[in-house]
Amino acid sequence: MTLSVMRCSTALTALRTAVARPRSETAGRPRGRGGGPLLAVVLAAQFMALLDVFIVNVAAPTIRGELAASGAGLQLVIAGYTIAYAVLLITGARLGDLIGHRRAYLAGLGVFTAASLACGLAAGTGQLIAFRLVQGAGAAVMIPQVLSLIQRNFTGEGRARALSAYSAVLATGAAAGQVLGGLVVSADLFGTSWRPVFLVNVPIGLALFVLGRRVLPADRDERAEHARPLDLMGLALLAAAVSLLTVPLVLGQEQGWPLWTRLSLGGAAVVFTAFCFAESALARRGGAPLIAPHVLRIPGMGRSVLWIGGGMAVNAGFLFTLTLHLQGGLGQSALRAGLTFAPMAVVFGVVGLTWRRLPVAAHRFLVPGGFALAAVTVLALGLLLRDGGDGGPLLYAAFGAFGAGVASAFGPALTGALATVRSQDAADTSGLLATVTQLGQLLGIAVFGTLFLGRLEGAGASGSGGALWACALALFAVCVLGSLTGLVRKRR
Repeated sequence: MTLSVMRCSTALTALRTAVARPRSETAGRPRGRGGGPLLAVVLAAQFMALLDVFIVNVAAPTIRGELAASGAGLQLVIAGYTIAYAVLLITGARLGDLIGHRRAYLAGLGVFTAASLACGLAAGTGQLIAFRLVQGAGAAVMIPQVLSLIQRNFTGEGRARALSAYSAVLATGAAAGQVLGGLVVSADLFGTSWRPVFLVNVPIGLALFVLGRRVLPADRDERAEHARPLDLMGLALLAAAVSLLTVPLVLGQEQGWPLWTRLSLGGAAVVFTAFCFAESALARRGGAPLIAPHVLRIPGMGRSVLWIGGGMAVNAGFLFTLTLHLQGGLGQSALRAGLTFAPMAVVFGVVGLTWRRLPVAAHRFLVPGGFALAAVTVLALGLLLRDGGDGGPLLYAAFGAFGAGVASAFGPALTGALATVRSQDAADTSGLLATVTQLGQLLGIAVFGTLFLGRLEGAGASGSGGALWACALALFAVCVLGSLTGLVRKRR
């Protein structure tokens, strides 16, 4: 209950701050009602949904003990949300185009909130898995509308500021999930153990639903003008391709990468190729494909997609492997390990919100410079921890520097991808970038997590430190590639 009140207070404070802005700030304001309240409502929901990707990880041991969950059952409790979320994101974006972004946002928020209540009251593993799938489906309908509402209701500098806030919320949610998960589980509020991990969403979701009905602009005219029929064939192929990719990535490591996981990953490539051919053929016939091909041809979109996916993969892989090392290798509690990531979350949020205040001439160097700073930081962290030490105060400084590097790369890449997108392409672009972000996180956890566990040589800090060093080198290589792609582009 205490945590719920804190989160409600945070959201309402943001709303009051936004409402209190002077009326003279009209540049880039939305076409509908006040821009501050609209942005606060949609970003609060974004943050809440993102937390659920990470907060349950910390509570997993407690859930397993109390519900007597099997290993596979626990994996599905954690992964069910992510799988449903990733598979349905593109569909959720197109639903916004069909029924209106306001309606889709409120519908997704309602499903997410109701499923959170059901998860918190679940009596067994099977119920919890089912409700987590529903919760992920609700998030998949709600989250794409965040970017779409920003794109349709903000212009110019207003859109740029809104996107900066969006990128800050997006990546700080990962670290915040670790921190809040540790706090909730350790507090054991009223003897409810892990259940507040889900129940805290209920009062927040209800408040956002009421506020959303008041501040989100009506979308009847926009919907009538830009709505297109849903591409059912494309939907089926894309859902199959994403399912074949995400399920083995989420479950493969725990099961030792059996044959079905490798077949599934190969099948994902085949089905995705079929999806691309089917979408291209539909576009040539004058139909409405699930993702309009011209969106992918927007100048800089392909490069930005690679940067966004790569940045999220590095961020998620870093968080995952460091969590394994801090808790498994150094024996830290869930609360202490979670709080260790606090500097990273704070710095990421600050940089994400303020990078646009730098001189315009410096903006073009932010993506390569951010990846370069992240590369240096992960290498330094690997050297600091590889012999089994705890890093001391330098660990917190390095976490803060890493947050600054990833934020400097991610925020400008996202803003660049959306800067020239037309309002009628908002749904396609939102679904594409939301899916890329989610798949980047999954790939980061799967690839770097597999590398860490594969290099783990026995228990203890030294064995874990050696595995972390191998991951640090791999993360360093990915960051260097991200930096070089930015430098090559600028030289051209």
